[in-house]
Amino acid sequence: MKLTVVGGGSTYTPELADGFARLRDTLPVDELVLADPAADRLELVGGLARRIFARQGHPGRIVTTSDLDAAVDGADAVLLQLRVGGQAAREQDETWPLSCGCVGQETTGAGGLAKALRTVPVVLDIAERVRRASPGAWIIDFTNPVGIVTRALLGAGHKAVGLCNVAIGLQRRFAALLGVTPAEVHLDHVGLNHLTWETAVRLHGPGGEDVLPRLLSRHGDAVAADLRLPRALLDRLGVVPSYYLRYYYAHDEVVRELRGKPSRAAEVAAMERELLGLYADPALDTKPDLLARRGGAYYSEAAVDLAAALLRDAGSPHQVVNTYNRGTLPFLPDDAVIEVPAALRAGAAPAPLPVAPVDPLHAGLIANVTAYEHLALDAALHGGRDRVFRALLAHPLIGQYDYADALTDQLIAHNREYLAWA
Repeated sequence: MKLTVVGGGSTYTPELADGFARLRDTLPVDELVLADPAADRLELVGGLARRIFARQGHPGRIVTTSDLDAAVDGADAVLLQLRVGGQAAREQDETWPLSCGCVGQETTGAGGLAKALRTVPVVLDIAERVRRASPGAWIIDFTNPVGIVTRALLGAGHKAVGLCNVAIGLQRRFAALLGVTPAEVHLDHVGLNHLTWETAVRLHGPGGEDVLPRLLSRHGDAVAADLRLPRALLDRLGVVPSYYLRYYYAHDEVVRELRGKPSRAAEVAAMERELLGLYADPALDTKPDLLARRGGAYYSEAAVDLAAALLRDAGSPHQVVNTYNRGTLPFLPDDAVIEVPAALRAGAAPAPLPVAPVDPLHAGLIANVTAYEHLALDAALHGGRDRVFRALLAHPLIGQYDYADALTDQLIAHNREYLAWA
């Protein structure tokens, strides 16, 4: 089996290598190809990945290359983990929206739109090259904003599915609080990427006992602290929102915080410099503890589980993924990309599991952000100032014409080199 990671020079990649090595019985990889145009980073990351494989006795071969076409040729699956513009572009995404009193964040609001505009054309070009070189390959997208990028891939007819680590992180956290194994915990997880709620926490499968009320009663303070939301809010909602909902539920509070501290991009850039220094040590053959602070917890386990299910019916049969709605949420169009548990079978598109009626409190926001994502993808595919303005005006974190106008000008000014139409 050949797997290719596009963006293989990412500091995340040793997490993937560790997962592939540990879980080789679930996903036996013969060849892991790390593709990245940044040759210096790629060799550091690839060297550590090889040492991780060797330490754990994995017989697979790890190849590093800057030749994308060779990297994807013959691949069974291609995992995308790109950051077009690097941490420098992310730094801008997180700062210039604050001038209008709007959240600066890389996956939502104006910053998230900027990332989508930079990313979608690049991802679609890569996907076309995958289709030519390996027509049957699955494309697994971990590149943010996952919902918009996955919708672009599916809309272009690619064999694609989106992946995020939020659900698996919550599953692991809830299992620890409940004193059970993660495999015993099934989440009724509903919404869009980075806009989700856990409406039930079930033991022993999709139809199992809902222990969410017990979880909130006994461990509500711990869950609230993880989310940085008030315990009283969780009690009133009766569900567990994703921590990304804090951008909506406490927007002005978050803006004040962001204005008073260094950006997350600056923190991550410093962390990446330190990580690459560690990766250069030829004696290092395990992922360093610092990597856990980089983000993407349990990313490798989610990726292995998904790829195994898609390729060989070996992963968990039900997993949370990003895929077409297809009537699952009746208040959304069929071609909206939602994030829900789905039934997975090798060779087949994910089939979303039935979802209980969604509380209007959540459904309204889901519908609003879905409309924004539709307009955002239109702007990413076709360009133009008016399309950018319409997407920003539609976003519930912006929504005022003067803010949308000003942010449109700033987005274009800060991203002109990435926008073919600007």
